[in-house]
Amino acid sequence: MKGLLLKDWYMMKQYCRTYPVIAVAFMALSLVDSDNLFFVFYPCLLCGMIPVTLLGYEERSGWVQYSGTMPYTKIQIVSEKYLISLFAQLTMLVATGIAQAVKMTLTGGFILGDFAVLMLLMLTVSTLASSIPLPFIFKMGVEKGRAAYYVMIGFVCGVSVLISGFLKGQPAAEIKPNWVLEILAVIGIGTYLFSWYMSVVFYKKREIQ
Repeated sequence: MKGLLLKDWYMMKQYCRTYPVIAVAFMALSLVDSDNLFFVFYPCLLCGMIPVTLLGYEERSGWVQYSGTMPYTKIQIVSEKYLISLFAQLTMLVATGIAQAVKMTLTGGFILGDFAVLMLLMLTVSTLASSIPLPFIFKMGVEKGRAAYYVMIGFVCGVSVLISGFLKGQPAAEIKPNWVLEILAVIGIGTYLFSWYMSVVFYKKREIQ
């Protein structure tokens, strides 16, 4: 497993070098335009794209076939992609959370309830960003499973617009963590685990050619 993580770390440094720049740019936009939550969610969405990007390069380079000769099980190969995605998402979640907390503090509008709501929403979006496309990609490959990736992008865009419209019309005092948001966070984490399970099932049955 450590070898797989190290391999993907090297690949991320080679093929995902622009991701931090894009993430910082969207963080800056989110600090300027607080009405559009898409700028807040997109860095998390970007991290969800990392395992998809890595799988695409692996398929084109023949690694998928070559990995069958190495002492790694299909469960380990799938689990490693979910781990690398989780590490990236948590890192981005912390970075974006710090940026938003600083913004709220400087503008004098830091409210713990508002901040907790934002973090719960980001956690949910972050986990769904990988949960939706990965099972399809492990089942059919990157090219055939790309449709699920576009569905995920559309889903996040639609959710960000709806949530922005809802929160914009709510007084700050009324926006606070509640059982609905907590359930959404649990659903996001549960969906991530279920997605991992389905990816393992699909990849075990997939014939690598």
